[in-house]
Amino acid sequence: MSDKSTVAIGFVGATLDRVGKGANRWSHWRPSVGLCQQQDVLIHRLELIHGVDARDISLAGRIADDIRQVSPETEVRLHPMELKNPWDFEEVYGALHDFTSAYAFDTEREDYLVHITTGTHVAQICWFLLTEARFLPARLIQTSPARRRDPDEHATGTHALIDLDLSRYDRIASRFAHKRLEGLAFLKSGIATRNLAFNRSIEQIERVAVRSKAPMLLIGPTGAGKSFLARRIYELKRGRHQVLGRFVEVNCATLRGDGAMSALFGHTKGAFTGAQNARDGLLRAAHGGMLFLDEIGELGLDEQAMLLKAIEEKRFFPMGSDQEVESDFLIIAGTHRDLRGRVAQGLFREDLYARINLWTFNLPGLAGRREDIEPNIDFELERHAREQGQLVRFNLEARRRYLAFASSSEAAWLGNFRELSASITRMATLADSGRIDEALALEEIQRLRHAWGLEQSEDELQPLLGTDMELDLFDRLQLKAVIAECRRADSLSDAGRRLFGVSRLGKANPNDADRLRKYLARFGLDWKQITS
Repeated sequence: MSDKSTVAIGFVGATLDRVGKGANRWSHWRPSVGLCQQQDVLIHRLELIHGVDARDISLAGRIADDIRQVSPETEVRLHPMELKNPWDFEEVYGALHDFTSAYAFDTEREDYLVHITTGTHVAQICWFLLTEARFLPARLIQTSPARRRDPDEHATGTHALIDLDLSRYDRIASRFAHKRLEGLAFLKSGIATRNLAFNRSIEQIERVAVRSKAPMLLIGPTGAGKSFLARRIYELKRGRHQVLGRFVEVNCATLRGDGAMSALFGHTKGAFTGAQNARDGLLRAAHGGMLFLDEIGELGLDEQAMLLKAIEEKRFFPMGSDQEVESDFLIIAGTHRDLRGRVAQGLFREDLYARINLWTFNLPGLAGRREDIEPNIDFELERHAREQGQLVRFNLEARRRYLAFASSSEAAWLGNFRELSASITRMATLADSGRIDEALALEEIQRLRHAWGLEQSEDELQPLLGTDMELDLFDRLQLKAVIAECRRADSLSDAGRRLFGVSRLGKANPNDADRLRKYLARFGLDWKQITS
């Protein structure tokens, strides 16, 4: 049994506390009076808030007198509070916040209850918020009339205590945790990813997606899943009723010149040669929904300027129009480029970069998440089964062989998850009786090795390195892969961008060509020598 006194705080019920007149009032349930009649809750002091007009003051006095009759142990303190509009959230919250800030709480000697049965719905919500935020060191108490009672007894009613410490409510807490885990699994498409860094990113993305409308920037190599993740974020927000409009995806790398302006912002009839009809544009199509601008780093500077205005002001001018149009959309941007470096080079606007860089998440390529290859293989097989209506599985040895190769450092996965999906699809399509056997897996491994230039014999390096240089197998395999990539590239810089696609993102001024040149020089090689 606690030695502390119990103090309750609440409003006079302008309607419920007023019912009945004379002796008849005792036959009616009145919440403020009934609160002080509960058998197992002794209220030592009741802080009773009431209005300031004469009628409210009279009612508060009458309620206080009746409480003293039924509960002599209860001290009633009356607090007049002027509320011009008791349904105005800002006014009520401000008044109650001032009340609680000025109140001298003594938690060592007193326990506090907030009576939420009386007062407007706005007042009840404000009590809840103030208590949950611990401005009030209290629990909530709710009273209600009894369903059945002896007609000779006073209308005491019943009560329920509500403690906002959710740890006391395991079932409630577990439901919240379960819903959050559902959101995480949804973003990952149910794939049990094992990469710790990626899992941390997804956890943050889930929080931001649910709690914020700010732009998000997804950085990662082509095929890392930026577009797929953006759509999942949209679907998560739509499931929470945070967006109602469409998901509009734009690959900015395909937009050039007037076509870029027209596609994004729309145009009027006759705005340029060939504009025979007006066009709304993709930004207007995304109104109320989400716009995903993939490869945003490829946009021209003029388009960047208009996009910044559209993001900040939610309005813009279509091409050829002197009247602004409005579009309110959420935006996710994607890129494989180092936008900070492009800002330094004058190729990307600093103000736009600052605007979309509030929430930035790096998505590593498949080669940087080798531990996630196995669950993604299972995901791709399940997707093939859904799309084709046929369940395909690996034989045990076939799975072991393919997984060993796919997870090894020899596997380049230049196309990332897109390339893995294509590889699994090929095997599943060619599988007889729904089984991928060892021969089929080895055939696919050879196909990938050929695509990545790994089929060169060791003798192919001999003309380049000579017979005097001996290399470890690790260096030999790596060098062969680098040479193969160089021979596929258009230039030294292009090859550098491909080979350093992940590490270059963390550098303010990446010099891919110089990095590649120095690597080749370790073996006495140069660009012209290996590509001629």
